[in-house]
Amino acid sequence: MICKNLQEKYSPMYHLGALGSGGLAISFFLYLNFLLPHESGIISFDQLWPILSGEPSLRMLWVGLCLAIVLILLATHFVLMVWNTREFSLYKKTEAYALLKNSSAEISLMVVPLTMAMTVNAFFVSGSLLIPGLWDYIEYLFPFAMAAFLVIGFYAMHIMGNYFTRMLLHKGYDFEQNNSLAPMISIFALSMIAVGLAAPVAMSHTREVVAIGFALSSFFATSAALLMLVMLVIGFSTMLTHGIRPAAAPSLWLMIPITTLLGITFMRTTHGLHESFESHVGPADHFVVLMALFSIQIMFGLLGYAVLKKINYFKDYIHGDKCQATTFALVCPGVAFPVFGLFVVKFGLLGNGLIQMWTPAHYLFLLPFLLIQLITLRTLFILVRRLQFTPDPAPVHSPNMQAA
Repeated sequence: MICKNLQEKYSPMYHLGALGSGGLAISFFLYLNFLLPHESGIISFDQLWPILSGEPSLRMLWVGLCLAIVLILLATHFVLMVWNTREFSLYKKTEAYALLKNSSAEISLMVVPLTMAMTVNAFFVSGSLLIPGLWDYIEYLFPFAMAAFLVIGFYAMHIMGNYFTRMLLHKGYDFEQNNSLAPMISIFALSMIAVGLAAPVAMSHTREVVAIGFALSSFFATSAALLMLVMLVIGFSTMLTHGIRPAAAPSLWLMIPITTLLGITFMRTTHGLHESFESHVGPADHFVVLMALFSIQIMFGLLGYAVLKKINYFKDYIHGDKCQATTFALVCPGVAFPVFGLFVVKFGLLGNGLIQMWTPAHYLFLLPFLLIQLITLRTLFILVRRLQFTPDPAPVHSPNMQAA
């Protein structure tokens, strides 16, 4: 049974388990979305049902398997989100929460709007896969989706406003305890909101919706990019001065999901502006941007892996006795890297005619991303089992440990 009433043993970073399951669902959904023909903005029930109800074939098998994985992971996301909502409400009544709110680890609360934004995406994908004819009414749903992301955006800005105001006025930032890239979770959240607001830009045929979505998405994406530069300078300065804190070492990989979300935001907004405002960005331009961001991901991926391997993080925190809620941060790059890799293959390689679909080269480029997805899926369920289905999870030792 799933643990309940953790009280002070709870950490907001448990939200990363729900975030990871939702992100993994989206990552497997992209195989259906990128490999099957469809006229709607994303693949939907109307395109999948003829395949699933037709003659038995290899295509039916992989579509059914992929769909089953997506739906199981979406269900896991919703279950973990309900659990987190309940436990977080209880946690807010404890002394541990009061200590967190008055420490430099308060920024870890940004994981809550981050996961809420993923929930909106999960509802959107679930509706597209399970509700026949949904895309006949999609233009009516876009304003509600934008409103949901905007409310979550206000919540995120409220958390950040309180945090930065207190840091600036009371000099409360503890550089020695924040010797990691953990505060980048705030940029991660802003990027998730930006990419959500960019979805109507890419898929709507109403110019006003595209314009409003673009303006709102640009605000959060620009804010994320600006703060990313600040946090990178501060983070590396403290790490080079004090060394990296082992429990927060996975934060070195946070640049991977951040650049993934900002890259997808770019892809969505350029497509929408092309369709509605005749602003053309060609396949070669996409290739340049995608490869630049992909290079950043590889650089941070290699750096993070070298550090995590050196401190035996995988052995101690996944299979050892040091496992804690912050370990869920490992799932985020394991989701984001394959997602962005599929965009690179689809729009960078296939889009420029460098490889052809359903050829050995196509399979070869997809294979490493699939392997990373499977490793990440295994890691997620190990952590959920150890942290949320055990009688007495290890307590969080201090507020500063809660920043992933």
